[in-house]
Amino acid sequence: MLGICSACGNTEWDKEVTGNIIRCPKCGNEWKFEKLPIFFLTGCSGVGKTTTAIELQKMTDEYVIIDVDWLRNIAWPQNDEEENDLIEQVYSVSKNISQSKKPVVWTMAGGIDRLHHTYGKRFFSEIKVLALTTEPEVLKKRMAEGRGIDDETWIQSSIDYNNYFRTHNYLGDTEFDTLDCTNATPKEVAMKVLEWLKKYMLHL
Repeated sequence: MLGICSACGNTEWDKEVTGNIIRCPKCGNEWKFEKLPIFFLTGCSGVGKTTTAIELQKMTDEYVIIDVDWLRNIAWPQNDEEENDLIEQVYSVSKNISQSKKPVVWTMAGGIDRLHHTYGKRFFSEIKVLALTTEPEVLKKRMAEGRGIDDETWIQSSIDYNNYFRTHNYLGDTEFDTLDCTNATPKEVAMKVLEWLKKYMLHL
């Protein structure tokens, strides 16, 4: 595992990172690692994150694409501390996968505002977020007809969250780009997401 010192066995979350060098503060041992960007595909429930991720996976094997619900379903966070722990788990999994020289793309609705308040962020060259958005009426139709959701509170909450992404560039201190997928097919949306990913990978 990337965060374990091979010299002294230190497993603590206390490693110092400068560029692509990790230093163990207990024994001074240093080792290199692949420091890649990490990507997050976000948006409200029903906007198409999972569908886009499936299409994206068909188009490329240059990225490892994971749905954060894989972690949430193991132990659903019940409070702020557990939400922060979830983000740390996301980073911990990703930093090890990145050693294969493939960046990780997560689909994740919540927790975007926590991405820069973590220990794990030091293991990545950049943290990039893309929010999928759509017209409110289209979103409502997708949730009600496409997913069979009849909980008006849930639907309205998603509409409000979607509208936030449509009218802002930051959530907390996390900056995000947006992609309106109202009139696009899942394949077309995935193509645009792939273009967005490649834009940030070009200078590596």
